[in-house]
Amino acid sequence: MTLYSEAGKICNFQEKEFMSAQANNLKHATSPYLLQHAENPVNWEEWSPEVLRRAQKENKPLIISVGYAACHWCHVMAHESFEDEEVAELMNAHFVCIKIDREERPDIDHIYMEAAQMLTGRGGWPLNAFALPDGRPFYAATYFPKENWKKVLSNVAKAYASSYDQLLETAEKVTDGIQMSQELSPVDGENEFSSSSYTDFIMSWQNIVDLENGGFKGAPKFPMSNSWQFLLQYYKRTQDNFGAEAFLKTLDGMALGGIYDQVGGGFSRYAVDDKWFAPHFEKMLYDNALLVNVYANAYSLFPKPEYKQVISETIDFVKRELKHPEAGFYSALDADSEGEEGKYYVWTYRELAEVLSETELDLVQDYYNISRRGNWESSKNILYARQFPQDYAKDQGLDLKILRKELEDLKNKLHRYRQKRIRPALDDKILTSWNALMISGLVEAYKALRKEDYLELAESAIEFLLKTRWVENEKLLRTRNEEKSIVGFLEDYAFMIEALINLYQVTFKMEYLNKARQLTEICFRDFKERSSSMFQYTSKSGEKLISRTYEINDNVIPASNSSLAKSLFLLGKLFDDEAYLQTAKKMLQQVEAKLYKSGPYAANWQILYGWMTFPFYEVAILGKNAKEMALTLQSDYQSNCVFLGGQAEDLKLLTHKLPKDSSKTMIYICENKTCQQPTTDVEVAKKQLGFKPS
Repeated sequence: MTLYSEAGKICNFQEKEFMSAQANNLKHATSPYLLQHAENPVNWEEWSPEVLRRAQKENKPLIISVGYAACHWCHVMAHESFEDEEVAELMNAHFVCIKIDREERPDIDHIYMEAAQMLTGRGGWPLNAFALPDGRPFYAATYFPKENWKKVLSNVAKAYASSYDQLLETAEKVTDGIQMSQELSPVDGENEFSSSSYTDFIMSWQNIVDLENGGFKGAPKFPMSNSWQFLLQYYKRTQDNFGAEAFLKTLDGMALGGIYDQVGGGFSRYAVDDKWFAPHFEKMLYDNALLVNVYANAYSLFPKPEYKQVISETIDFVKRELKHPEAGFYSALDADSEGEEGKYYVWTYRELAEVLSETELDLVQDYYNISRRGNWESSKNILYARQFPQDYAKDQGLDLKILRKELEDLKNKLHRYRQKRIRPALDDKILTSWNALMISGLVEAYKALRKEDYLELAESAIEFLLKTRWVENEKLLRTRNEEKSIVGFLEDYAFMIEALINLYQVTFKMEYLNKARQLTEICFRDFKERSSSMFQYTSKSGEKLISRTYEINDNVIPASNSSLAKSLFLLGKLFDDEAYLQTAKKMLQQVEAKLYKSGPYAANWQILYGWMTFPFYEVAILGKNAKEMALTLQSDYQSNCVFLGGQAEDLKLLTHKLPKDSSKTMIYICENKTCQQPTTDVEVAKKQLGFKPS
């Protein structure tokens, strides 16, 4: 029985009958993204070994379609193709069709995204891969318009029936390529890291940073938050103005641009242009977590009032729109509402004229650059600014205090009006790794702004994760609900460990540090082979895919290995554990050659290199006011420090340092366990740290 006709249509009654016996099996999924496709006429399946076995039994190739709930182009392809009966007929007849939420199963996404990059030179979502029944891919690409998709379906079905050997050869080559890309070459020697090498890293950055608009040259523009954390450290360590200029230009550009929600706070995932003007309107928890973190560090060194406002408004957005009523944070808000990208966020001139007074309309027209004709698509306006209020007030001869009040009032008015609109859909998955990133962001915001409610929010979130995601102290879950749980990947462990270390440093609660160490030991047990310097992305006891994966390159989210390497370094300092320190060093040596040319894709590793190259201080603070003094020191940006202390000698480095006078608090600035003269004066401690006000 042939699987295709010359027109690529289904022409066999038995095939139609068999197809109708199958069903879309996403109705029982827990992922909001998969549920978006539960009513498609395509007979979607969730990924499982059982589905692959069935595909092999039926000798059908796989369509592996990967996306996420907030993805605009995923919606476009769904509406054009996956909701179309004719397209579904082609897919159901010739393929076993698998839908994957990339945020639930990043392990699968990594593999087929690598295939797309190898085969087409580009990646993105929606990701559509064609594979043999055992999962080995022979073709992968991103979005297809409907007619193109139909042609691809017909051609692949025909090739599978008549040219299987060619597809098999391609699949074998692609799979070998994926597997080889994950092979790590042995590291020769024990080269020591040097400050001259650290300064050499900046050469790769100088060629790609956009010093006019901020970010990296070209479009689209992604925040790449971790990149700017490195440049902040680089400036602090070297006083090279390039680092500060690139850093400040980027943070200013994002804060003024349309990528930042000028009305409701929070950031979109990226801007489609090179000036941060037009966002791709989906709002992701991880972006906002990482951007809170970087703006908080920026504010500690460059205390611009606008940075403080961005931090506060972004956290307010997260609390208002992404927080679970009890604890924890949801994943994302959709780019679309009412089937239209950005509809919730953009404005017509007529709408603004109805909502605002004439004076307010004049201000929003001039300050936020709106027009009667619109500054974006279809007579719509995206609010963005070209200047911060103090510069605008100076140029216009206005009173700054009055201007700030007027801007705040009109933003509140617009926000109240906007909340009456139909809201974008919420992806209510609670992912362990992204929640951990948000916790770290809240800790940095607490340090910068000293707002206790930020720390309270962070602690309630970590307690929620520890209670619901850490199963019998044996494994960490990525997601968990009554129907289904997904076992954690390395990023879930790495970002949790990082969050626990960050919380310890502002609370001095030993339970956080002990839990971080427990999770680290699980990483060694479940994710590390003795023969490799790096940790695998998936547990050794987890599902076996066609290739193991090592996540090494930093991207919009830091790599799990770079995050874990930094935490191993800090834990090695805190617990005086040489094995942790040596593991971190070997991991860094594995990627050292990348650091000279990879720029933002090695930013987290470059931060670790800075820690290992320049003096790194253990700041021990013991006594009655230990937490308060630690917060005072940490509210200044410290690029090469770890803090420990409290009112008990819980760690080796704290032994014999608790003051006998219970009313005193002592500060010890130590380097490699050798401490300077202790002091009770924070200002003296700052000098010992080499702190220089900017």
